[in-house]
This record gives sequence, structure tokens and C-alpha cells, in this order.
Amino acid sequence: MKEVRTLAKQTIIYGFGTIVPRFFNYAVLTPFYTRIFTDSSDYGVVTELYAWMVLLLVVLTYGMETGFFRFAQKSDNPDKVYSTTFISVITTSLLFVILVNLFIRPVASVMNYSNNPEYIRMFAGIVAIDAVTAIPFAKLRRDNRPVLFSAIKIINVIVSIGLVIFLLKIAPGIYEKSTGWFREVYNPDHMVGYVFMANLISSGVTMLLLIPFIARISFVFDMNLWKSMILYSFPLLLAGLSGSINDAIDKIMLRRLIGEEDGLATVGVYGAAYKIGVLMALFIQMFRFAAEPFFFERSKQENARETYAFIMKYFVIIMLVIFLGINLYISVFQYIVGANYREALVVVPIISMAYLLYGIYINHSIWYKLNDLTIYAVYITVIGASITVLINLLLVPVFGYMASAWAHIASYSAMLLASFIFAEKKYKINYGIKELIPYFVLAVLMVILAQLINYEYLAIELAVNTVFIILFITFAQFRDRLLTIFFLKDK
Repeated sequence: MKEVRTLAKQTIIYGFGTIVPRFFNYAVLTPFYTRIFTDSSDYGVVTELYAWMVLLLVVLTYGMETGFFRFAQKSDNPDKVYSTTFISVITTSLLFVILVNLFIRPVASVMNYSNNPEYIRMFAGIVAIDAVTAIPFAKLRRDNRPVLFSAIKIINVIVSIGLVIFLLKIAPGIYEKSTGWFREVYNPDHMVGYVFMANLISSGVTMLLLIPFIARISFVFDMNLWKSMILYSFPLLLAGLSGSINDAIDKIMLRRLIGEEDGLATVGVYGAAYKIGVLMALFIQMFRFAAEPFFFERSKQENARETYAFIMKYFVIIMLVIFLGINLYISVFQYIVGANYREALVVVPIISMAYLLYGIYINHSIWYKLNDLTIYAVYITVIGASITVLINLLLVPVFGYMASAWAHIASYSAMLLASFIFAEKKYKINYGIKELIPYFVLAVLMVILAQLINYEYLAIELAVNTVFIILFITFAQFRDRLLTIFFLKDK
């Protein structure tokens, strides 16, 4: 119980650097974008290019974050591991930026942005900077400095939001009244481009804030260590890329499968509703930042497997409470997106449940990371990615973005099943998953029932759905002492 509370505290602190700023990002920028971009095609551009960023960030970090944790744990000189990791990632990131700029026109053409190559230049810079800063952030996590980690993340979001609001809302008014230099530097027709410009500047600010931690590096590059890290991390690159395909490829494929004329508009509508469902992923990311170093540190303890199983149980229960919160209060969350984008809200329960399954997989995947069996991550995520691509390819032309939403459920379910099958012989942990089935059944039934009932007043709907959540928590307390575990100290 004590270890669970320790992990919970660290997760909450990391939340200030992940959930709080990103939720603030969603609570401000998503409503802002879906109202200022009345043409959903414009928001479709933002959605699609950020999907490309998800894929490329995995490529440019190539599993070195996890590799850093693993080798720093085993090494007598973790600073050398950090230095080698950082030099490797910054070198490849610089090479990426150079190559994109050298071949900007063919790259922009392949991505269907021949008319806006400047989008691709900025997007390449954003991905490269984010890849480089991922390593100092990983060191902050390993050094158990979640407060500093969170502070820098929050500053990043504040800068980004401030710039977006200025460039897209305030600056056009200044432009209309201006007769001088401002008209030379600002272009009101460049609205989508200013989204990426704001992100590029905020990423640069993050890099500046991390310079004190980068400057402390001894800049020692150990080639033998690097080769060992690459052998460990390369499978994680393949696995991460496959996982990112699960997460992002639907936004890229939708445009091409539906057709250029309506494709970007569909991506915009789907992407806006997806943002509400993906709130689930933010909580999972918060947990992962705290759990990964925690799991590695506890791996040497005799009762490590029991600890992992204990954490899994309460992770699932808490995530189901969040799942209920998102879907039972959807009448409130719907205002995150503009009215023109709300037709796709039907995907929210599907996406949020899919990410819950993904969170269970993330929790379970510790077995191959601890045993240097990262090749299994490739097998598992390739299975998931193949299912995602196949379902989108075959069913999007028939069912549109609903097929993309259900593809997430199918993919993450297959990945989770494969992980359990592979782990059976390699690192078996008795998670007691069957004992969690009643929680899933209860949560899903509550969401279905809430959607079937037509409420005359919003206040009544929220009151009844709050009772549902209280009943679920009461059930969890009666069955597994949920509240006792987290809020009452051991005697």
C-alpha cells in the first residue's frame, strides 16, 4: 500500500506537467481552434500534421528514453549513459532538420502540402526540438524531480497558448488598424501557419529552460555503450512506431481514403471529438511518466511481481472512474469543441475505452522491458498496427470515421492479448484480470444507460450521472477498498 501511495503521489505531481497543462491546452486551444477555424478543413490541417508529428517523434527518439532508464539503472556511471544518449539524439535530430530543409519540396509534395512548404519546415523544427528535450526530461524523471519537470512543461503550454491567442485573435485586429511595420511582418491569411509558429517558439523556450541541465553534461560519448543501447532500444523504436501508427494513422488515412475535397474537413471534425476521448490518454501518460522509473527501481525487490499486480488493479479501477467522468459528463465536455464539430462526439466512449485498454497494455508491458526482451514489443505493436491499418483501409470508405474509432478498440485489445500470451512463459505475473471484469461491465452499462435516457434539464442529467459515479466508487470501496488504499494510512 505504501508503494502504491508513493507512485500515486508522483503520478499526481507529474500530472501538473502533463495532465494540467495539456488539459488546459485542450480547454483553451481546442475550443479556440474549433471556433476560430469555422472551416473544419483548416483544423483538419492542424490535426493531420500533429498526427505526423506523433509518428516522427517516435522515430527521432528511437526508444532512447527507455534505453536511458534501463542502462542508467545497470551502470556505475549513469552520467555517461545520459551524455551518450543526449549526443546520439541531438545528432540525429539535427541531421533530420537538415535533410528536410534540403529536400523540402519533395517532402512537402509527398505530404500533400506543396502549396505550404513552410508548414513542413516549422513542423520539422518542432519535432527535432521535442526529440532533443525528451532526454533531459527523462533525466529529471529518473532523478525524481517531478516538480521541476512539471514547471517546465507548464511554462511550455503557457507560452504556446499565449502566442496562439495573440497571433490568431489579437494580431488580426492590430493588422486592420496598423499602417506601418506590423503589416509587413504579419499576414492574416497565414492563420494555420501561426499555429505551428507558436508551437515552434514554445518548444524553443523549453529548450532554453533545459540548457542548465544540458550544460552539466560531460559530453562523453561511449561507442560501445551506444551500440548496446541501440540494440536494446531499436526494437522499442519499431514498437513505438507501430504504436504511434495505432494512435495517429487514422487522421492521415482518413484524408486520403475519403478524398481531398472532403477528407480534411472530416479529419477536422473527427480530430476535434477525438480530443475529448483522448483525455484518457493524458492520464495514462501522467501515470507512465511516474511508473516507468518506479517499476525499474522496484524490479530488484523480492515482491516486485506482487507490487506490479497490485498497481494494475487500482490503475484499472481509477481509469474506469475517469472513463465514467468523461462520458457521463459529455454534455459539459462537448463545449470543448465548437458546435460545427460536435457531430462526431459519438466516438468519445469508443476512443476513451480504447485508451483504457492501451493503458493496461502499458502497465503490463514492463515484463519485456525488465528482461531485455524488447523484440516482443515489436511483435505486439506490429500486430496492433496491422489491425489498425487494415480496418481503416477496408471500412473507412463504408463507415467513415466510426471505423477509425473502432479500429482503436480492436488494435489495443489484440496488443493486450498478445502481451499476456507472450509474458506467460517469459515473465508471468498473476494480475487477476478476471476479477476486474465486473468493473468493466458496470462502467460500460452505466455509460450506455446514461446515453439512452433523455433528460429535460442538464442539471438533472449531471446529478443522476454523478450518482452513477458515486455508486461505482462505492462498489470499488466495498469490493477492493479503493478509498481505504489511497486515503487511510496503515496502522
